[in-house]
Amino acid sequence: MSPQTLEQPLSLTEANEQTEQELPWSVILYNDDHHSFEAVILQVQKATGVSLERAYEISMEAHTKGRAICYTGPLERCEHVAGILRQINLTVEIDQSG
Repeated sequence: MSPQTLEQPLSLTEANEQTEQELPWSVILYNDDHHSFEAVILQVQKATGVSLERAYEISMEAHTKGRAICYTGPLERCEHVAGILRQINLTVEIDQSG
């Protein structure tokens, strides 16, 4: 009989880091009363790379519902997208999906 190797359980920190890497993150854009609708649309398009039509839909959702998910992906990419949106002082947050 050969000895079995038992895997060490993950520490809470390791489990959290693994979960952060596995679950997608979302950039949430909040309604903005300080910029023109066109400026928001163009900044969403610049930040996310979506079509003009999709950027309009995202911006309209944020305008009518108060917030909209404008990008979902890995944390590092979400931070990049949020940074571009914040360049013109749009209000955004990054939240973990799931």
